[in-house]
Amino acid sequence: MRPKPFWLMLAASLSVLQAAQAQVKPAHYDVDVAIVLAADVSFSMDRRMLELQRTGHAQALMSRQVLSAIANNFRGCIAITYFEWSSPGTSHIVLPWTRICSEQDADAAGKIIASKAFVVSVRKVRGGTSISSAINIGSDLLDQFPGHADRKVIDISANGSNNEGPPLSVSRSAALDKGYTINVITLPNKDEPHLAAYFTDNVIGGQNAFVETPDQMPDYSHALRRKLVTEISSYDAVKDRQSVQ
Repeated sequence: MRPKPFWLMLAASLSVLQAAQAQVKPAHYDVDVAIVLAADVSFSMDRRMLELQRTGHAQALMSRQVLSAIANNFRGCIAITYFEWSSPGTSHIVLPWTRICSEQDADAAGKIIASKAFVVSVRKVRGGTSISSAINIGSDLLDQFPGHADRKVIDISANGSNNEGPPLSVSRSAALDKGYTINVITLPNKDEPHLAAYFTDNVIGGQNAFVETPDQMPDYSHALRRKLVTEISSYDAVKDRQSVQ
């Protein structure tokens, strides 16, 4: 039997290698939790709130508490994506799905959020507050997550109630039916003093869902860090949420 030409042998080897890589690729994206970070950039958000939201998320990802929560979980990896939203049809993905397993990963993701969040194009067209649209986008992003996550969370940051877009109850129910959890962190808004109750009754849902409500603007960053630790950790950590410093 004549030996096969070298180029055929090489092509066959490459084909086997590519097939093997295709088989193991999903495992590469296995994480403890996949979190969609949905940031409100509607007109009710003033520049101080927008800056606090942007830097708060970036700093939280790089904090000792969040890194420790990631490292101490089962797989030691999470995945996040960060997008901005306001009225229906107005959204912008700042950070696509990114796997975070180390301080270097978190630092890189935090720097992207810090430098690219709240883009000028979004500010020029930002409008009302469509939490329902944000949930729909978050649900779609979780549908498209390229791997396996033990838990999937839509994490809404907002300072107002739903006033545009599809019915909130429909969007919420659709996400919950997929097994996703919806959590909320509020930004203080003197015009809507009962936001925590509104979000509790109308927005959050899923296993151990909660609303994080900082009392004052300076408390937002700390509350955000506490919330992420809870979402990243096993559900047993929910009981000790208030002890995170």
